[in-house]
Amino acid sequence: MTTEHGETGHFQGPLDVAIGDKHHEDAAALNDCVSDEASAELADMLAGTSPMERILLKASAGAGKSYALKRLVVEATQHAEGRRVAITAFTNKQVRPLAVSVADSLGKDAVALLASHEAYNAIPSEVLAAASVVTSTSQLPTDVKVVIATAARFGAIGEVGRLRNHLGDAANGVAPFDVLFVDEAWQIAHHLFDRITKIAPLWVGVGDVGQLPPLEIGENPWRGDPGYNPYRAWPTEYDDDPRTWSRELPTVWRPCAGHLALWRAFYPEWESLDCVAAPGDREIDLGSMDDGVAEIWRQVGTGVPTLLEVAGLPEPEAADIDMPLMEFVEYVVDEFFTAEVSLISATYDIDVPGRPTGNWDRISPRGDHQYPLIAILATRNQSVDDAKEIVDRLQKKHNLTDRDIVASTVDSWQGNTNGVTIAVHPLNGAAELDTFNSSFGRLAVACTRATHGLLMLARPGLDDLLAEAPARPGTPFGEPGTRQLPRQTHVRILATFARSVIDVSDDE
Repeated sequence: MTTEHGETGHFQGPLDVAIGDKHHEDAAALNDCVSDEASAELADMLAGTSPMERILLKASAGAGKSYALKRLVVEATQHAEGRRVAITAFTNKQVRPLAVSVADSLGKDAVALLASHEAYNAIPSEVLAAASVVTSTSQLPTDVKVVIATAARFGAIGEVGRLRNHLGDAANGVAPFDVLFVDEAWQIAHHLFDRITKIAPLWVGVGDVGQLPPLEIGENPWRGDPGYNPYRAWPTEYDDDPRTWSRELPTVWRPCAGHLALWRAFYPEWESLDCVAAPGDREIDLGSMDDGVAEIWRQVGTGVPTLLEVAGLPEPEAADIDMPLMEFVEYVVDEFFTAEVSLISATYDIDVPGRPTGNWDRISPRGDHQYPLIAILATRNQSVDDAKEIVDRLQKKHNLTDRDIVASTVDSWQGNTNGVTIAVHPLNGAAELDTFNSSFGRLAVACTRATHGLLMLARPGLDDLLAEAPARPGTPFGEPGTRQLPRQTHVRILATFARSVIDVSDDE
């Protein structure tokens, strides 16, 4: 097994390296400051002393937006003009944890989850225990403070009328809720949001602007107003609206310090972006791992995003059927669990967010940790099917669970967190850039799930593809800031990776 880039056994460092201006409690305080401003603005909106009609909190991946949303919900219910509020999101798996989180602060009697009959049987027991869960509007407690439902449930025909008839108007006197809170707001398409706009006169949208857009489209199909697109995320209509208060959460909690340049590459126009974790706060203990593959894991453990191009493999059946590459993934992950690798993290103070306590948290295979140690991600369904077979084999071999290792499509893993991400680059095996493989959001999700390390794998040729592919117009769907040609976006992001090429032909 040999490596290239001039130094045997070493990776070439990234071309773009970012050093955070602030870490620990200094970085955490930046988000708190924005949350304080949003809280004051929402109070003024409820009191009628502000001309604003909506708040948009733009977050990068892992910015702790759920905490900001929960704070605003609780404070709105405590305001004299906040008799009742609604919370919505795109999917059931998004609204259920919201019910648990808000009920933890306000109590079970104050929070109700409005679910469909079909979804009710799949609701976890912890959700049923935390909040009131009902399947019809008439079952909602009349004194409920917070009602939570998917946008599709709130947008059902006649639902706003049923809510008004059963609950009455909220403090505003014109709608059943005083504020509509929208989690993962940039994931909800305009045509779906249009159905629920009359549920409350004030809206608060919170979400990651760099995630996958609602639908993959390249042109505005709307034949009326050219500025309106029913399939685009609804907050984009209000970017320059004078009655919209919009801010960015400038700090991320999820990544280790070495990933900051990568995070900034996805949000290049933000005024600032810092991370709570400082250098040395996250480590990977390689345990008994032998030399060879340990070189790869040692590089991943530096916290710098790592791209490994694997040469010498047999030809794939197709771009989305690359068993030889997936077998290499299995080899690398097998060595991880054989060596009993652990992920180590500095712990932070509960009372002073971000302040190190001086203690360390270690998570190891077969523990009760909250997030998976490893997530294998791919964009193509066939590659994910192959990855799931790998996961099944490794779980049986090492007595592992889904808390230790999972496999998923990038799209399905959106909104999740894991310790180490092993991802197949979306451009692997591609002959050209197209709408699917050069999607900004898809690459952003693949790169921003990990707390400790990112290993991106591909066959050689990414640089040649990006240098030789015909220029194509950039698309505004899913990419924040100035729209760039897709290949320029890819090059900018790849510059934040440590890189190497490994030739495995001599290992066969």
